[in-house]
Amino acid sequence: MIDKTVIDGATAVAGIADGATVMIGGFGRAGQPVELIDALIAHGARDLTVVNNNAGNGDRGLAALLKAGQVRKMICSFPRQSDSWVFDELYREGKVELELVPQGNLAERIRAAGAGIGGFFTPTGYGTQLAEGKETRRIGDRDYVLEYPIHADVALISAFRADRWGNLVYRETARNFGPIMAAAARTTVVQVDQIVALGDIDPETVVTPGIYVDRVVALGERPWLREGAFVGGVDIEGRPLAQEGVDA
Repeated sequence: MIDKTVIDGATAVAGIADGATVMIGGFGRAGQPVELIDALIAHGARDLTVVNNNAGNGDRGLAALLKAGQVRKMICSFPRQSDSWVFDELYREGKVELELVPQGNLAERIRAAGAGIGGFFTPTGYGTQLAEGKETRRIGDRDYVLEYPIHADVALISAFRADRWGNLVYRETARNFGPIMAAAARTTVVQVDQIVALGDIDPETVVTPGIYVDRVVALGERPWLREGAFVGGVDIEGRPLAQEGVDA
C-alpha cells in the first residue's frame, strides 16, 4: 500500500544533510511552508543553498532559517524588500552568498530541471552584469543568454490538500513555485492543511501528481489563508498584521 504520509514535521525533514540544496516554495509568505522551515531549523542542517523567489520576510519562515545561520547561499530573484532585514544584515556582513536570478529565469531554470532540459537561451539579462561569463548567442534578430537548470536535493513546499499517494491541490496563488519545485528535486516534502481519502480529490483538480511527492505531513490550517494575502507585514488593504499567528 502506497502511503507517503508522515506523522510530523521533524519526520518530514529527517535526512536533510549539511550542504544540501533546498528549494522552498512561496512568493513572499504566500505558499511558504513555514512549519516545515521551523522543523528544518530544529533539525539543524547547515551550509544550505536555498532556492526561493525571495530571501525571507520579517523574522519567521525563511528569515528565521537565515537568522539561525544555516544558509550559506541564496538563489533568488527578489532578495530585498521593506521587511527583509535579516537577509540584508547577513549579506552586508558577508555571511551569506547571493545568486541573483531574474524571476522568469528562476522559474524556467527550476522547470527545466524537472523537465530534463539541459539548458535554454533567454533574452532576459543579456547585456547586463547577470550575463557576465555566460554563453550568448544571436538567434534571429535578438541576443540571448544560455541558462542552466537548477536542481535540488530537497524541495519543501506547501499545498492545500493531499491524499496518501501525494496528489496535491493548491489554494489559488499559494501554488506559485510549488509544482515546478516538486518536479525539480530528488526528494519533495509537502505540508498540507489536510489529508483526505483516496478518491476525495477530483483528478481534474490535481496540480502536482503524487509521482513527484515523497513525503506529506498534515499540519493544520494556516491562519493567513483565512485572514487574506499580505505582503511586507500588511494585509491586502494595507493594514498592519499584528497578530502572532497570521504571518504563516
